[in-house]
Amino acid sequence: MLNKKNKIWLHRLLILCCVIFVLVGCSKPSGSTDSKTANPDKGSDKSSKILTIGMPTDVVSFDIHNHNTILTEAVHINMFSYLFKRNSDLEIKPDLVESYKVIDDTTWEFKLRKGVTFHNGDPFTSADVKYTLERVAKDKGLKENPNYKQIKEVKIIDETNFQILTDGPQPALLNRLSRIGSGMLPKTYIEKNGFEYFLSNPIGTGPFKFVEWIRDDRVVLDAYDKYFEGRVKDWDRVVFRKIPEDSSRVNELLAGGVDIVANLPSNLVSVVNANDKTTMIKATSNRVGLLAVRSAKGMPTENPKVREAIDLAINKKALTETVLGGYATPTRTRVTPGNFGAEPSLFNTSLYDPDKAKQLLKEAGYANGLTLTLSSPTGVYTKDKEVSEMIQAMLGEVGIKVNLELMERSKFTEMRNAGKNKELFLASYGNSLFDADTALDVYRTEKAKTELTYSNQEVDDLLKAALINMNPKDRTAQYQRIQKIVAEERPHIYLYSEQGLYGAKKTINFKPRTDEMIYVPDITKK
Repeated sequence: MLNKKNKIWLHRLLILCCVIFVLVGCSKPSGSTDSKTANPDKGSDKSSKILTIGMPTDVVSFDIHNHNTILTEAVHINMFSYLFKRNSDLEIKPDLVESYKVIDDTTWEFKLRKGVTFHNGDPFTSADVKYTLERVAKDKGLKENPNYKQIKEVKIIDETNFQILTDGPQPALLNRLSRIGSGMLPKTYIEKNGFEYFLSNPIGTGPFKFVEWIRDDRVVLDAYDKYFEGRVKDWDRVVFRKIPEDSSRVNELLAGGVDIVANLPSNLVSVVNANDKTTMIKATSNRVGLLAVRSAKGMPTENPKVREAIDLAINKKALTETVLGGYATPTRTRVTPGNFGAEPSLFNTSLYDPDKAKQLLKEAGYANGLTLTLSSPTGVYTKDKEVSEMIQAMLGEVGIKVNLELMERSKFTEMRNAGKNKELFLASYGNSLFDADTALDVYRTEKAKTELTYSNQEVDDLLKAALINMNPKDRTAQYQRIQKIVAEERPHIYLYSEQGLYGAKKTINFKPRTDEMIYVPDITKK
């Protein structure tokens, strides 16, 4: 007799067989135009040149200027080239730019590589740079706008030479030009076909070109033969498959259906390592888990003693060791080591003190406890549901009852964009700029009013000054001061700095990056 577990696996096997039968029966002849997508799931072996990567989420859009999602950029970086890029050691190097010079504090001059083309064959020129950067710098509705609004104008000299004029000195300009907001758009192509057409038929200048996007299923890219650094040798095609459930993603790796999985959960590391064909690979990450705390008038969290009590009630060491399997470090700042402006005293530390938390609640007028709402996405961040549940339990120990709202991604994002979040929500943020400005800019009064209802004039003044400060030592001191204020006032309660965990076949050379980009040209066969 089959036990319950075996019955479940048998049922899954029967479903898989039916799916395979349907796919085989419905596949098109090899001569059809899309025959390459007939079997895009096949993982790599010695003969296959298809790389398949299991992702926890789908890309959110092909508008590369209107998202701030790391795992979406991890896909986009293979299609869109930037003016500068970070290599695997995170050093900023020219990408589409051949050379540059600083004319004065507000004028930078650049020379483009020659012979670069978009995926439709159109030449890449200074006109595309002007179109791209001025779009993201002037359209306040774009999520990347805050990182590029410092650009006043792009002045074309000729087809391969241009200048960027900035609003005041910009010490982090090269950092900005090495992230998704400087992913180049095709001016002529978009003006001819319209932006909506571009979104469904995107082209860039990167090593891979777009084939198809099946929402909530996969993104398929093919190697671009005329890529300016040379065609990618090991792979003809890369498939990014959305597999949101952790165990399903790992099972696909173990079964050979994918070559790499992102966001490997710590509790399944031993399973991956026990398989003789797969291994876990880890990397330092810029991603920091946090609680956003709303300080709106009338909310209990308006009281700084309540915010402090929440912080002191959370045992961050226990959280990282149990839920995250030890693959994280407690922190009180988002500007982690390796980022410009880091404050070392706030890293690898926490303030766990449940007795003091209870006393603070009593002083705040909540001796008999209080009730808060914690909103959390599920399947978006590493172990987000489990982290939220443990925080719920920890806060309960000091007298804070937590109503936990678990949400799927779109509902969670909609809530945040509308500013309808209540006292707390869980999030995890990266920092592709590798500069404190990105991590701390969220505390500007104008920006913080929607989610956090936070305002501090000293923070506003320091952010404004640091943005244009060309003296690295002084600029670092300004950012360190902001971090100490934030650690004290707690508009965010920082929890932990994550390590990036991946699973991969042993036949693959894959070195994860701190910025979480999955740059396929750097992935090779052994």
